[in-house]
Amino acid sequence: MEDFLQRFGDTTNEQGGPAFSKVRSGTIVGLLSIGTLIGAIVGAPIADALGRKLAIVFWNVIFCAGVVVQMTTLTTWYQIAIGRWVAGLGVGALSVLTPMYQSETAPRQIRGAMVSCYQLFITLGIFIANCINYGTKDQYYGQPASWRIPMGVGYIWSVIMAVGIMFLRESPRWEYRKGRVESARTTIAKSYGVPENHWEVDREIREVQAKLDAENAGGGKHPFYEVFTGPRMLYRVLLGVSMQALQQLTGANFFFYYGTTIFTATGLDDSFQTAMILGGINFAMTIPGTFVVERFGRRRALITGGLWMFVCFLIFASVGHFALDQGTPQNTPEAGSAMIAFACLFIAGYAMTWAPIVWAIVGELYPTRYRAQAMGLATASNWIWVSCNCYRQILEFH
Repeated sequence: MEDFLQRFGDTTNEQGGPAFSKVRSGTIVGLLSIGTLIGAIVGAPIADALGRKLAIVFWNVIFCAGVVVQMTTLTTWYQIAIGRWVAGLGVGALSVLTPMYQSETAPRQIRGAMVSCYQLFITLGIFIANCINYGTKDQYYGQPASWRIPMGVGYIWSVIMAVGIMFLRESPRWEYRKGRVESARTTIAKSYGVPENHWEVDREIREVQAKLDAENAGGGKHPFYEVFTGPRMLYRVLLGVSMQALQQLTGANFFFYYGTTIFTATGLDDSFQTAMILGGINFAMTIPGTFVVERFGRRRALITGGLWMFVCFLIFASVGHFALDQGTPQNTPEAGSAMIAFACLFIAGYAMTWAPIVWAIVGELYPTRYRAQAMGLATASNWIWVSCNCYRQILEFH
């Protein structure tokens, strides 16, 4: 946005206007992802110590502090970068704690769909952000409100989350591990909507107790590295790390980062409009993903989704290489239209399968004792590859 470039840019573009150098843009973009990586790792021990509820409140406060740091700067570019790093700490930790709380609290019949809703509302947030960016860039052109409003809106949702979680009960599995058996029973009964003496509550309690007994079979204190040495834990941790990495490596970010190029073939060269279109498709197609995860199972859906994306990307790349005028896309509108169609089909397949289901699997994959640490490592893998994608975007753009 014009005012943002005027205030914080450190070089000029070909037209003589303000712009960012590789170093500055890379620092501003990358520090958020570095913060999320650190937050995902350190969020786990805090969640085990304070409980899921208080940890969620704590990290929302951290995120809000980062937003305030960014919004209050006038011309100091590194204040933006530092604020993004602080906000990233909150985002990274919450990306672990939110699906963790959902998977530990939701009834087993809808657990997969519930955790998939985490991804659904991520896509809703992205779409809303794209719309707000599009609205403020013209409405407040050349004014600080054009970039302060999009930043400040994030503060609202964080406050809603921090306040709202205080009206919910603590994770029953965390409570049970801390010896609060009756409170855990009450929470499970409320989650299922049945009396506390219902057989389903008894079954859930027995399951939690059996897993706790199995975890405590060795006795004594458990060192941190046991997350790798515990029974089948190395395999589980590597599986979660690999799936989170592959979710980012499917190629979905290619369309969100470079979609403008193919859209110019049909006369649409406004990157803000392109972002809204792709974000809208991403959000809309995540909705049926909450049904797919329960109806067809995790494994079958991931295999089908992977094959679907492979075919779409193959056709997309072939048309782009052999039919699209890459120098002047407007000269080949038919090829551009075909590429847009398969880009949308790719995003639809991604949004219904790999985007939500990986989060559901990671939330269900680990025993309670190791869940916080293992989910932190898996989510850190996600943010590492997000960072790699961001840096690739910056280098190729420049």
